[in-house]
Amino acid sequence: MDAQREAMERYRQWQSAGPHPEEIEQDLRDIAHDPAAIEERFYRDLAFGTGGLRGLLGAGTNRMNRYTVRKATAGLARYLHRNRPASAKQGVVIGYDCRRMSPEFALDAALVLAAQGIKAYLFDHLCPTPELSFAVRTLGAAAGVMVTASHNPPEYNGYKVYGPDGGQILPEAANAVTAEIQTVGDLFAVELARRQEAEADGRLIWVREEMDTAYVDAVVQSIRVAGVEQRDRQNLCIVYTPLHGTGNRTVRQSLAAAGYAQVYVVPEQEQPDGEFSTVRSPNPEEPDALSAAIALAGQVDADIVMGTDPDADRVGIAVRHGGTYRLLTGNQVGGLLVEFWLRHKQAAGTLPHNGIVFKTIVTSGLGAAVAKRYGVTVEDTLTGFKYIGAKATQYEQTGAFAYLFGYEESYGYLAAPIVRDKDAVQICLLIAEMAAEYKRQGQTLVDGLEALYRQVGYFAESLISVTLPGVDGIRQIASSMERLRQEALFVEGMQLESVEDYLSGIRSFVDGRPPEELTLPQENVIKYNFSNGSWLAVRPSGTEPKLKVYLGAVGDGEAACQATLERMKRAMEGYLPHPG
Repeated sequence: MDAQREAMERYRQWQSAGPHPEEIEQDLRDIAHDPAAIEERFYRDLAFGTGGLRGLLGAGTNRMNRYTVRKATAGLARYLHRNRPASAKQGVVIGYDCRRMSPEFALDAALVLAAQGIKAYLFDHLCPTPELSFAVRTLGAAAGVMVTASHNPPEYNGYKVYGPDGGQILPEAANAVTAEIQTVGDLFAVELARRQEAEADGRLIWVREEMDTAYVDAVVQSIRVAGVEQRDRQNLCIVYTPLHGTGNRTVRQSLAAAGYAQVYVVPEQEQPDGEFSTVRSPNPEEPDALSAAIALAGQVDADIVMGTDPDADRVGIAVRHGGTYRLLTGNQVGGLLVEFWLRHKQAAGTLPHNGIVFKTIVTSGLGAAVAKRYGVTVEDTLTGFKYIGAKATQYEQTGAFAYLFGYEESYGYLAAPIVRDKDAVQICLLIAEMAAEYKRQGQTLVDGLEALYRQVGYFAESLISVTLPGVDGIRQIASSMERLRQEALFVEGMQLESVEDYLSGIRSFVDGRPPEELTLPQENVIKYNFSNGSWLAVRPSGTEPKLKVYLGAVGDGEAACQATLERMKRAMEGYLPHPG
């Protein structure tokens, strides 16, 4: 049976399995005479990757809906019973954000677990993703589930699974969960416990605001820097926006508890709104995401602007400098934070002899160069903060290294390992501490960045992202990656030194040296390293239908770096598919 016929058969099965919730019924009616739409929604099961599920909302096996969430949870329950015998008693913590259907998905997941005899701790209110990680660790749970699609557009939702350390599960565990999900037969017949019965016998326990208080207290105690004076905090003026997401309460509480009194929140973006109605995209990486916050900053003469994404695990900033507000990239903020955090630890005598900083293979070398000036080891991981969280847990257990900082170019950072995921709540506070100190010295974070460049060299980065939705998009992405593996990449005026293929696990050298094995796990990433320290990496997105090209330039100034970036962009043009 070909893919289209199989998709049509699945569609008819869904039609006959009703009645469904009204949104599913309407969706099925809307596509009744659209074979292409039926194929796209039913040609496969929504993939359970290393980050769990993420996809468009709607009817179909390739969509996020109550049935796919229930099936995934039934598979997770089977995995826990098989691999973690104590999980029924330890329980699973479930959090959710402000997106469409998030509360419904979270409750369904809790009731499926309860039906399988596994205790479910369910937040009774929206929570940031890092707080879910904190709750897993605090409650000693066997696992966690966060219902979120992070910064994706409103029509998406997702389902992220966490291990007992509070970190996202890695590929081995994700594959095992996937195998269990595939053993779940009729997704319409997944059993749910009765809510009142589950509450009465302790299989459903509500997580209330006391967890928020514990989390905020831990953030403030871990992040507040002794070298920053209280008057510095009082003098700093901040504009913050949660971009309609979950960060509003915990970010503001953390800043207030640390002593920041001048905090203005963008009023039209303060309340949770799954439609993200005032922004084109709730992604702090997008330059216009902070436009409303910057406008308010101009009115109140703020020193710094901060905006968190919907699940508050990433943060973007703009800095007042020379009369205007300048956006800083994730790579630039990461470098600044590494310098500030390590410098203050050194001054306090708390910089460990075996400290370590983590970054991903597509993150700038700026933070690494700074860390090495402090004698701190730097380790690269694959893209995805789950790998940084796993390393933090590994070294905590072995004692080989002491975690200091981890970050990725996509605006995700973790300073205090009280959680095992990127944490915009603690980083908003750390950025405020850093900005307050610079202001006391009559400087801005832009001044600090330029000082770093003078010390360690100039770094600049860029990102090319091509969106390729649907079945054809998957094929185009696969074709582009295959072509790059078969053809040599030539960049005018630059000498290629090595190619790292993380799918084959081999580093090849242009000068004929024997290939080397890569030590990182298998991943569909190709990275090109050039003799001047610049680099280029290509990978399919793990959460969106996109092909991403990361460009990193090293040079003796901004102009030289920009010229290098342009040369690499031109070289990639022929390899990139074009939407539509």
